[in-house]
Amino acid sequence: MSKTLTLLLILAMCLQLIKPLGYPGLRQRRDFWKIAVFAIAVMMVTVFIRL
Repeated sequence: MSKTLTLLLILAMCLQLIKPLGYPGLRQRRDFWKIAVFAIAVMMVTVFIRL
């Protein structure tokens, strides 16, 4: 499950760089770092759940 989620978030970051997604807070190409911060937070939560 976590590998699938990681792949989806990486894909979203690549799409954001090519063509902005248009969601609030993700309207410009340079906002791809926000997806990365969200991905790190999600991964930390999954690690804490597994403990």
